[in-house]
Amino acid sequence: MSDAFTLDSLLTSSPIFYNEAFKQNQGVGMVSQRTRNRLVKELIDLGVSDYAVLNVIKTTPRHLFLDEAMASRSYENTALPIGFAQTISHPWAVAKMSAWLFQNGPLCKVLEIGTGSGYQTAILAQLSKHVYSVERIEPLLTKAVSVLTKLQFNNIKLTLSDGHWGWPAYAKYDGIISAASPEKLPEELIEQLAVGGRLVMPLGGSDKQLLYGFVKTETAYTEECLGEVLFVPMKTGLVKAEKV
Repeated sequence: MSDAFTLDSLLTSSPIFYNEAFKQNQGVGMVSQRTRNRLVKELIDLGVSDYAVLNVIKTTPRHLFLDEAMASRSYENTALPIGFAQTISHPWAVAKMSAWLFQNGPLCKVLEIGTGSGYQTAILAQLSKHVYSVERIEPLLTKAVSVLTKLQFNNIKLTLSDGHWGWPAYAKYDGIISAASPEKLPEELIEQLAVGGRLVMPLGGSDKQLLYGFVKTETAYTEECLGEVLFVPMKTGLVKAEKV
């Protein structure tokens, strides 16, 4: 079967939902399955060809991870604001990074740096046995927990923490992904990878960022530049919720 035929069938076949909660939260109108299919078609046209990743994007209700005022734009191929100077990642970036991370198939343990809205977390959780996600902004983490609970995931652990340090308690990881860009590679993340593990993240400042893929070896790591990107900077410290 050719890749083109497989991807064409993805656009025309009935969706297979991760669980009943996904099925019950698919939306109508501007947040319907039809709009998700259009997004998948756009990603395919942009060169994304990983069937498993595209299939997950096809059925994941991105609108749940945004404020109601932004819902009508949920399936545009663009980053959108979620508050605290953060964004829900560009779907193309989510697809590209996920496709590289899962290039060799599903993974057992994946660490996500920056839970944010929880959308990327939901994508990862459908392609991994266990997902560990850290977020430094408490109000964002609280909202993400609410949505991920609504979608009835049972393979995600989340914590309030500075992403530079990863989550050493659950290391070693088969994959690590970050949608925030530090100036240089945090060595702590490489240390928390298993040998053969894969890390995908942007590096650079506000003037220029490049997306890199790293694979840990017995003695060091290899790196591959995946192109120019634009993500929010990786910051240090915690932002706690205001007490009422």
